[in-house]
Amino acid sequence: MSRKSFIESYGATCKNWTWSWSFVNADRKLIIFGAWDTNTKGNTSRIFDEKWERNDAGRKNKAYKESLEHLRLIEEDGYTLMTFPIIYSDEMKDENGLGPAKIKSFIPKLAKKTLKKIGTTWYAPDNFPIDQLPEEVHHPEKFIEGTSKTISINAYERNPKARAVCIRHYGPTCIVCGFNFQEFYGEIGEGIIHVHHIVPLSEVKKRYELDPIKDLVPVCPNCHAVIHSTQPPLTVQQLKGHLGRTGNE
Repeated sequence: MSRKSFIESYGATCKNWTWSWSFVNADRKLIIFGAWDTNTKGNTSRIFDEKWERNDAGRKNKAYKESLEHLRLIEEDGYTLMTFPIIYSDEMKDENGLGPAKIKSFIPKLAKKTLKKIGTTWYAPDNFPIDQLPEEVHHPEKFIEGTSKTISINAYERNPKARAVCIRHYGPTCIVCGFNFQEFYGEIGEGIIHVHHIVPLSEVKKRYELDPIKDLVPVCPNCHAVIHSTQPPLTVQQLKGHLGRTGNE
């Protein structure tokens, strides 16, 4: 299967199949970006950078404006972002490392992504907590979680919507020590935080109605690790006592 036939199988198109970086299906509100293996780490790919406006020779890249518009559609018009892996080849580079990139091969498989801009660069991660948050929660909802399912070991389902409601209510700041990833790391830390189940799911061992405000609290990874360093786990108040604090100020 060619790259063109793969993209067209999803009803997407572009301005030019030779130089376009991204593709759109306006009817389905879908944007597809190729994700180079050289720009991918783990489940996150760098898919666009303002520095890519010009190529190594200083000429404007023809695909730049088209992809910039596709990013706008995702950010402002609610288009869904999906990516597929592209394997890089440098065979068209000269001895100085200058020249166009070439696609060695690609994997015809789409993955749904979120979009994150940091500085002049757009990334496509699997998920960022801030993208899960509802605009408002006026009325408490009942959330079901804790159902045991078998992967290779027993695990307990966690409800991402409940997690989002918890963070929306408390904010992405550790309720124990006050650490906030964005304040410390800048934009790249936006929305990052752990959520602690006050009653561990491993102890519930059944489906139950979860109150995201009463049953969950945001904690940083360090405090979360210390909470679960004892059996039974420490309470939030107990851990605050170890910090010499009586409240989260």
